[in-house]
Amino acid sequence: MSKNKQAIWPYVLSVLFIGSLIALYFLNSSVQDFFSEAWSVLSSDDEQKISNWVNQFGYWGPFIIVLAMVLQMFMFVIPSFLLMVVTVLAYGPWLGSAIILVAIFSASSIGYGIGVKFGTPVIDKLLGEDTEKKIAGFLEDYGFWAVIVTRLSPFLSNDAISIIGGMLRMGYWKFIGATLLGIFPLTVLIAFLGENYERMKGGLVWVGAVSLVGFIAYVWWDRKRQKKQK
Repeated sequence: MSKNKQAIWPYVLSVLFIGSLIALYFLNSSVQDFFSEAWSVLSSDDEQKISNWVNQFGYWGPFIIVLAMVLQMFMFVIPSFLLMVVTVLAYGPWLGSAIILVAIFSASSIGYGIGVKFGTPVIDKLLGEDTEKKIAGFLEDYGFWAVIVTRLSPFLSNDAISIIGGMLRMGYWKFIGATLLGIFPLTVLIAFLGENYERMKGGLVWVGAVSLVGFIAYVWWDRKRQKKQK
């Protein structure tokens, strides 16, 4: 079996998760009603309607969001920035932003702990050896700034960086500090533009593009500088 194979666990978990939801949808009428209502509300672009729907979960609402943010580290069906958007639409810019930061802090801390506890062999199986090596190399080269950029861009896959950060024994508070510094501007942007979906979509594209281009330019400059030093 090739050492360079990609890990299949995230795909397996995603397929099982989606399959279970589909089965429940067709086998249970109350589940079918719930998902139909959820789709109708969340796709309505009506902030008040979304807020009222999420508020029906009461005190459990924020806990569900935090749990979803943790679960999306291991599955591909729940993009983190979409969870952030729903949170702001449901709870408003201030409380929504606070819930997002708590959710990101919790998910990142759990991912970091997994990396510390289980180390390279288990991480290779979970993420794939290729993915683990690429992210580990990226994190070893650019450390603090690598975490900030991956958190800042809504279109970069940043879930694995928490686990790799723990595996590499990157300082916990340094890692969490970089995580919160990176996610804060994105959270503010989503909170500020949350009332207008089209503006928010455009803003996310611009932030993702600018942060990615800026970091690519920095990597290019850094590698050029290192070659000159040699």
